[in-house]
Amino acid sequence: MSNDIDVHLGRRLRRRRRLLGLTQQQLAGTVGVRFQQIQKYECGANRISAARLWQLSEALEVPVGYFYDGLSEAARREIAGQAQNVEAEGGEMFARKETMDLIRAYYQLGERPRRRLLDLAKSLNGGDIEAA
Repeated sequence: MSNDIDVHLGRRLRRRRRLLGLTQQQLAGTVGVRFQQIQKYECGANRISAARLWQLSEALEVPVGYFYDGLSEAARREIAGQAQNVEAEGGEMFARKETMDLIRAYYQLGERPRRRLLDLAKSLNGGDIEAA
């Protein structure tokens, strides 16, 4: 389903860019990427991050919601469901006393010890922790 959404956003991006008479190169220069990146967005090969979508909406003079216009109801429900799952998982994790104690202790450390502690935690988990 996510791939369908990426393709839909890319089509909307291409449609608006062409409507304004912009080349991929011109749009890329406006948002600070190479034209190849715009190509990848337009064909759905690369996902558009929230920050980049915001930049594109500003450059193309449309609200962010423009890119989602015409998205099927099933895809909208899928997106909403994914957001609820992430929210629920995060809510449960941060509701634990242990998590809050760890966060408080972490931020009481100086910058260098915090980085070292984060590196240690990543190494204990096999490096699978995503960078924030």
